[in-house]
Amino acid sequence: MAGGEKTEKATPKKKKDERKKGNVFQSKDVVSVVILFAGFFLITLLVPFTYQQVKHYFIFQVDKIADVQTLTVTTCGQIFREVLEVYFISALPVMLAIGVLMIFMVGIQTGFLVSGELLKPKFNKINPFTGIKRMFSLRSLVELFKSIIKITLILVAIYTTVKSLIPLAPDMMTTELAENVAFIMDQTMSMVKTICMVFIAVAIFDFAYQMFDYNKKLKMDKQEIKDEYKQMEGDPQVKGQRRNMQRQMSMNRMMAAVPEADVIVRNPTHYAVALKYDMDQDVAPIVVAKGKDLIALRIVEIGEKNNVPIQENRPLARGLYEMTDINDIIPAELYKAVAELLAWVYGNKKKDKIIT
Repeated sequence: MAGGEKTEKATPKKKKDERKKGNVFQSKDVVSVVILFAGFFLITLLVPFTYQQVKHYFIFQVDKIADVQTLTVTTCGQIFREVLEVYFISALPVMLAIGVLMIFMVGIQTGFLVSGELLKPKFNKINPFTGIKRMFSLRSLVELFKSIIKITLILVAIYTTVKSLIPLAPDMMTTELAENVAFIMDQTMSMVKTICMVFIAVAIFDFAYQMFDYNKKLKMDKQEIKDEYKQMEGDPQVKGQRRNMQRQMSMNRMMAAVPEADVIVRNPTHYAVALKYDMDQDVAPIVVAKGKDLIALRIVEIGEKNNVPIQENRPLARGLYEMTDINDIIPAELYKAVAELLAWVYGNKKKDKIIT
């Protein structure tokens, strides 16, 4: 019955249909971990470049201060534009790389699917009862659990790092700025690595859970599978009726060709094969009808009514039945036996003409 327990795995067609709707499997935590790693790695590589950009800008502004008599709106606007320019020059490579990497990671998981279904408004999502149900679902609890773990780990990592730097603060006051920046960067990267290692574990868990949850949502009950099979293959009853009609039409055509046959060879009741041979058109005799048991008796009956010569030859009848299909020419290994049969037929026809 429809609406039963969903215990069956999703069929390929169901997965394909869901994919067309934009319903695909992906783990956002996997994307976040990769972006976090890549982002801080790029930032580390670009620290010298960013430092040079900020340094040059700072020196440029210090030199410019001597020429500025009054701070006007125009001057402030120009300084703001120059700050934005330095910022974008420094940050744009990282932003572009992270953007491309994010698209790539999402594409790997979704097969680079682009679906317009996701852009269509779904009014059931604004249903308050549906929203409350989603809030207390297993998925929401898992997401809450993951968020608590991530926030806790980030706070612990930051607290541990800051706590370790506090005793070093007096020494940093007497150290050069470049050395302090390098030291703080090393500590920050160490903290980030710790966070990322934990996030990797969370991402692995999330990946496994998302795959489990996705496959669970796609599960089908037995009735859905039956309905899908009927939709794809057609109703078995209708197909059976269609096959019966086709067989009946083929049988009628075959029986209609029996009166035109030159000879019928039988065995004596189990098998019957009707042959026709036109020396001007056919390279060899052709099987126009064949059958066994009741069909064989029907072929013989029609042949007798239409005065088609009938001869009993058990090996030949069995061989023709098994080795040929309707409208096939006889196989070469049966040429001799069929030639003798046709010679008998033509011989009888000559005798009948002489008698008449």
